[in-house]
Amino acid sequence: MYHIIVNPMAKSGRGKKLWRRIEAGLIERNVEYDVYFSKRAGFVSKHVKELTETYNLTANPEPLKLIILGGDGTINEALQGIADFERAEVGYIPTGSSNDMARDLCLPKEPLAILDIILAGESHRIMDIGEISFNDDRPSRYFAVSSGIGFDAAVCSEVLTSKLKKALNKVRLGKLIYLAIALKQIITAKKAAVNIYLDDDKEPIHYRKFLFAAGMVHRFEGGGFKFCPNADYTDGLLDFCVVGGLPKIILLLALPTAFFGKHFLFPKIDSYRCQTMRIEASASLWVHTDGEVEAPAREVVMTCHKKKLRMMC
Repeated sequence: MYHIIVNPMAKSGRGKKLWRRIEAGLIERNVEYDVYFSKRAGFVSKHVKELTETYNLTANPEPLKLIILGGDGTINEALQGIADFERAEVGYIPTGSSNDMARDLCLPKEPLAILDIILAGESHRIMDIGEISFNDDRPSRYFAVSSGIGFDAAVCSEVLTSKLKKALNKVRLGKLIYLAIALKQIITAKKAAVNIYLDDDKEPIHYRKFLFAAGMVHRFEGGGFKFCPNADYTDGLLDFCVVGGLPKIILLLALPTAFFGKHFLFPKIDSYRCQTMRIEASASLWVHTDGEVEAPAREVVMTCHKKKLRMMC
């Protein structure tokens, strides 16, 4: 039995169209399944929590099989609901605008080809996931692809409300919205001072004019920016791209090179690899997890959990 969760509004409604193809494929292959359609924010996490909490792993020879049809944000919401990662295996058929996890996993472009890989049950990957916690009373959040504070989260915030995103999605150029808004945010972004602590280090790394930090499980974010070209989703560590003190004109030149992972050639664009990073900022900055925007924060801690998520792919 497969439990399929569909975000019908992914990529401005393309998710619903892709579901029709997947549904026909399931019927043709005589697969037993239940399907649930996301109706509102929080639906996916709530439903996944109900499924995984009530699933009796002792009475069943295999974990609960979940298939997610949506974007990176839908995967993110599902992660928040998994009550016990030992109880679930997750399949992913990307229908979003950026699909950065699918890009790093090199999933086939054809959705039915991905479905066949999932149903064959012969290929699994056990992946790291990240977790970000805050210095206030809000709960921590998992992330599958990346989490960021500062500029990249501000880009995500504007993308979520952009009318241009819907128009570009219709002509299958949705990922360009991230580049367009990123260029705008570079010009308008306000910088803050931050202290960064790696793992158990007591002495901070100080950035007087901090722009952003992206903590990456996978290599890509924002529709194909290869912010951390050496990120490995099985090594138990987060890779970080940290930018501070870089003139805006230089950053404008550097940003397009991030599509090819060449941005570290520019000064004041730094890379770090660690299990935990703590960031303390002089002002509240936007935060995102897998493109899902959180309220601004002045202090966050990002941590990697090694080989936590079992994927059918």
